[in-house]
This record gives sequence, C-alpha cells and structure tokens, in this order.
Amino acid sequence: LSGPVVQKSKTQRFLRRPVLTGAAALALGIAAFGAGQILSPSLSTAQQIKTEAPKAAAMLPGFADLVDRVSPAVVSLEVVAAAADEGPSADDLEGMPPQWRRFFEQMPNQRGNQARPREQRGGGSGFFITSTGYIVTNNHVVEKAKEITATLKDGRELKATVVGRDERTDLAVLKVEGGSFPYVQFAPEARIRVGDWVVAIGNPFGLGGTATAGIVSALGRDIRGEGNIADFIQIDAPINPGNSGGPTFDMSGRVIGVNTAIFSRSGGNVGIGFAIPASLADRTTKQIIEQGKVTYGWLGVLIQDVSREMAD
Repeated sequence: LSGPVVQKSKTQRFLRRPVLTGAAALALGIAAFGAGQILSPSLSTAQQIKTEAPKAAAMLPGFADLVDRVSPAVVSLEVVAAAADEGPSADDLEGMPPQWRRFFEQMPNQRGNQARPREQRGGGSGFFITSTGYIVTNNHVVEKAKEITATLKDGRELKATVVGRDERTDLAVLKVEGGSFPYVQFAPEARIRVGDWVVAIGNPFGLGGTATAGIVSALGRDIRGEGNIADFIQIDAPINPGNSGGPTFDMSGRVIGVNTAIFSRSGGNVGIGFAIPASLADRTTKQIIEQGKVTYGWLGVLIQDVSREMAD
C-alpha cells in the first residue's frame, strides 16, 4: 500500500516545480539516466508487486499433513441427557412414602403433559490423551449426560463413561473400553504468542471431524463470572456449537488448548473463540484421572471494603 502513496507524493512535488524545456530538460533526463534512476514510479511499483506477491504466497502454511497426523485422535461425542421438563426420576422417588410417590409420578410437567421419561440430544467434541481410552472434553458437554457415544474417525462408535468433571475449569474426562487408541498430548510448556497459527478440530453442528485454521488473537482473556478459572486463549479459527471440548493444535501438532466457548450475538462463529490453556487442562485432567475430581486450596479470608467505622 505504501507504493501508490509514495508515487502520488513524488508526482505532486514534481508538478509544483517549474517546467523545464529544451536543453535543460534534455540534460536533466540524461543525468537521471546516468544515475540509474527510474523516472516512472508506476512501472517500478508494478514490477515490485509482481516479484513480492509470490514470496508472500509461499509463506502461507499448509495444514493437510498436520490434520492427517492428529485428526485420528479427535472424537465426536453424542450425548443423551434429561430434558429440563422431565418428571422426577426413579432415583428421586426412591424411599418416598407411597402416597407421595404416587403424587410425583402423576405430576404434570411444565408443558402440561403427564410426566414421563424424556430425552434431549446434544453433541460435542473430545480427544484421546492416552492410548488406553481416556478422552478430554468440556464439562458442559457431559454434565447432564445419561448416555455418551464417542465416534472415532474410522467410524467406530464406543460407549463412554464419565471419569470425573470439574465445573470451575469446564473440563471433564471420559473413558472408553479398549486400547491402542491414537492420542495426542498437551503442551503445557508451549510459549504461544499472539499471531501464531492454530488449527481447531471438532464436531461443529454434528457434522463430524472438521478442521479450521486461524491465529492466536489474544492471551489471558477473562470471559467467565466469579468463581471460574479465567485465563483463556482467544483464537479466530472458526469454532461453532459442537466444537466444545475439541483440541486446539499448534503447527507442531501439540495441543495448546481445549475449545470451550465462542463470543457471538447470533450463536454462530464471528471469529472470536476461546480455548482453555494446555497448562491448566493438563493439571486438571491428570487430577481427574488419578482422583476422580479436582482438589482446590481454600483460604479463609473475606475481602471487603473498609468503612470509616471499621477503620476507626
């Protein structure tokens, strides 16, 4: 963009000078030629664009090899959960006196229908972090799940169970039976920078394995309310509903984050997505696998404004 601007300013300066005629003009032309100067800025700019454009194109990365290498470790999750207006479950009614049990069994739900088992289905993403079948995903994908099915890239469908969940980090670990699964690893030591290329793979809108690419847009984003861990990576690789729980890869195929949220006024991608950093995800998932839960430190301190009375 600087070429045309410079060209315009030079032309304007030249037009403001006295017009040279005759021998003076000829002498000026010979002097310029002898000095090796080009008197046609537009020609110079055109030549410059032709030589630089292929160099810029050659610097753009290709993602095919990376996606081929890591995508077998990514799974699509289908979740069957209880609908919000489902009547009391058998577990809820267990131990109640018969008269109360009959009352709740006959109680209509929010839509005015007789209470009966209802289901709602959702989808999400996950990825293997061990060859023995441990899968990482988001807590909000599976927190109300009654049944979870993981679909692998090769088409296999496996039943998954929840090993543990952590609401504060929005992470969960699942387990499927079997072994020798392709897996990827977190890169907690990765020093990512704003502008680095990233690739997100997941299950947007239930379409299955989908790869999108972008860059790291920002680091250390706080998008959660009080009580949640807030240190998210902002990326502009397109992610949509269903991408939740899928991995964010760097160009080396290392997992640098777990896709967990988007900012959108419409519900679709607008180029602002958020991923849980690998350093936090690595610590959290290891605790879940080892203990079934995440343990946090607790400090008995209350923070509040100091009034004049308190100060006195």
